[in-house]
Formats: sequence, structure tokens, C-alpha cells
Amino acid sequence: MDTFLWILGCAVLDALLGFVGVFSLWLSNQDMKKIVHVLTAFAAGSLLGGAFLHLLPEALENSATDNVLLFVLAGFILFILLEAYIHWHHCKECDVHPFSYMMVVGDGLHNFLGGFVLAASFLVSIPLGIATIIAIIAHELPQQLGIFGVLVKGGLSRNKAILFSAAAQSTIIFGAVAGYFLSGVDGLSAFLVPFAAGNFIYIAASDLIPEIHKSEGVEKLTALAVFFFGIAFMWLIKAYGLG
Repeated sequence: MDTFLWILGCAVLDALLGFVGVFSLWLSNQDMKKIVHVLTAFAAGSLLGGAFLHLLPEALENSATDNVLLFVLAGFILFILLEAYIHWHHCKECDVHPFSYMMVVGDGLHNFLGGFVLAASFLVSIPLGIATIIAIIAHELPQQLGIFGVLVKGGLSRNKAILFSAAAQSTIIFGAVAGYFLSGVDGLSAFLVPFAAGNFIYIAASDLIPEIHKSEGVEKLTALAVFFFGIAFMWLIKAYGLG
């Protein structure tokens, strides 16, 4: 029971990162517009870095099946269909771009998987679990800032963006609880990890990077620099054993 309380408490702590967008409420609309484009670029870089440097290597190393890349493709295709559905049914003259909803779904899945990782770490030992939650928070904090920027750029108000971001971040709680009680089930992470990688690749390549290319001049160069920084940041986390 002590281990479960550790898992639940740390998951709740991580879920609070979904409210980082609250700090934007003290910014003017003009200032907010200046940073949203940069945050979008960072999110694109961190999503690609997360997929190729973290999720895919983990899936290829630990999976006992030969279907890892098939699961990646499945995650990619599902989001194509999901975005098409949103376009057809909700976006004839929409004020909110579909990639905002895609980002919420993808981030929710990512955090759900993070809950599994968190639970697994604490089930090995409490010190390992504490080290893991520190690593997760170090990774999630800048990424959540980027996701918040994407939601605002996609047309959501700041209040709705905070609400959606918090909802997506809170899935780590469900993942942690599920991971604790389903720790003995084989093959679950072998599917979920590469599937999440496919989601991340689609969102970054199809929705976010094109937003970078809509800018010009110094603004575009700045966005590209931040995009590569996002990738480099994910590499640094991996290189120093944080993720």
C-alpha cells in the first residue's frame, strides 16, 4: 500500500503541470502572440525527439514482437483518420484548428504511458521511482509549455487551453493506477509505446512543422532554431540518463 500511495502521489504531482498555462493569464494578447509561434516550434521538436530518441528505441529494445514498426504505422494512420473525421464533422468553418484536439489526444496517451513507466519504477524500488518522477517532470515542464502554445495557436482561448492541457496531463494518474494493477500483463507496453510514437510523428510532421513554414524572415529562423533546440533537448535528456 505504501508503494501505491507513492505512485499515486507522484502522478498527481505531475498532473499539476497541466496548469502551467495559468502564467499566461498575466500576459497581454500581443505578448502571447509573440511566444506562441516559438512554443509551437519547440513542441514540434520535442515531439519528434521524443518519438525517435525515446519511444522508438525503447520499443525496439524491449519488445518481444516483430510488429513494432507496424504499431508505429497504426498510430500514424489512426491520427490521419481522426483528423479527417474532425475536419469533415467539425471544421467546415471552424475557429479551432483540428491539430489542437489531436495534440490533446496525443498528449493524453503520452501521459498515460508515462503513468505506466512511473508505476513500474516504483514497483522496483521507491528510490528508483523518485528518480523517475524527477526525470518525468524535468521532461514534461517545457513540453507542457509548448503544448499550451500549440492549443492557443490552434484557436482555443487561454482558459480552454489550460483546461484541455490539464485534462490531458491528468491521464498520468489513470496510467499510474492501471500500471500498478496491470503490472503482470505481458505485451501491453509492446503495443502502446510504438503506437504513441506514431501519434507524435504525425502531429509534429503533419500539423506543427507546416505552422513553422507559414512564418518568414527572422521569425521563421527563430522558430527553426527553437525546433532544433527541442530535438536537442530531448537528446540531452536521453544522453544524461533522464528519460
